[in-house]
Amino acid sequence: MTVKSSISLSDPQDRFARGLVESGKYASLSSVLQHGLDLLRQKTDAEDLELAALRQLVDRRLSGPRVSSTDMDTRIEQMIARKLQSDNVGS
Repeated sequence: MTVKSSISLSDPQDRFARGLVESGKYASLSSVLQHGLDLLRQKTDAEDLELAALRQLVDRRLSGPRVSSTDMDTRIEQMIARKLQSDNVGS
């Protein structure tokens, strides 16, 4: 189904869209706008999926085991020590 709609474009937007039609990349202004809306929908859908995945990750992290700051400091010191040791072994 096709719906007719009236829209307003800025002069630069109009020039750009008409340039795409004149270059033969698109058959009409409608085609340019439809393609633009399809791209915007795809971008919006991708952002929505990314946000949902991030929320899921945060929820998983918040509901998982906690590490105290003291334990975290110890773990970081151990990681640094291992890194320094492996750098010295490779030298």
